[in-house]
Amino acid sequence: MSGLELIAAVLGVTAVWLTVKQNAWCWPIGLVMVLIYGWLFYEVKLYSGMLLQLAYAILQVYGWWQWKRPGHAEDARQITRLRRPAWLVGLAGGVLLSATLGAAMATWTDAALPWLDATLTGFSLVAQLWMAQKRLQCWPLWVVVDIVYVGQYLHQQLYFTAGFFAVLTLIAVRGWLEWRRDPALVQP
Repeated sequence: MSGLELIAAVLGVTAVWLTVKQNAWCWPIGLVMVLIYGWLFYEVKLYSGMLLQLAYAILQVYGWWQWKRPGHAEDARQITRLRRPAWLVGLAGGVLLSATLGAAMATWTDAALPWLDATLTGFSLVAQLWMAQKRLQCWPLWVVVDIVYVGQYLHQQLYFTAGFFAVLTLIAVRGWLEWRRDPALVQP
């Protein structure tokens, strides 16, 4: 499995780096990556992570559409900051999703890490949605989530994936810095 895991990690680094650079090719490359990871997570019983990859697949298509707006390039999203109420609603949604999914996984499956996996899934969905909408706050949320993912994947002996998420943490810091300095950043 490590060969497939390595391919997914390389695709993931490429996709996230392209996201930092605001290159819309991040979305189709990311789509291939999440489909591979969905299979890998199924095999190691990280079911919330597997479901997350399926949600990511939908969000990859949504992000590509948001960034390209076929026929309406002038309407393509600009980087914006979330206002505090929207930021809090997003985080509350992450908590609610995490608790609901964690309870379901702990009750009805043989998931390896039901609560941790569900929590990371809930907040990853929030971060991914914010990324698709080019919200600056996606990056600090990704930094926190990615750091915790490193520990989870080391525990599951997914070493390429743990390394991948360590690199993603560094790229997320870079993305946060670059997007903050973008002259097109729209202030609320």
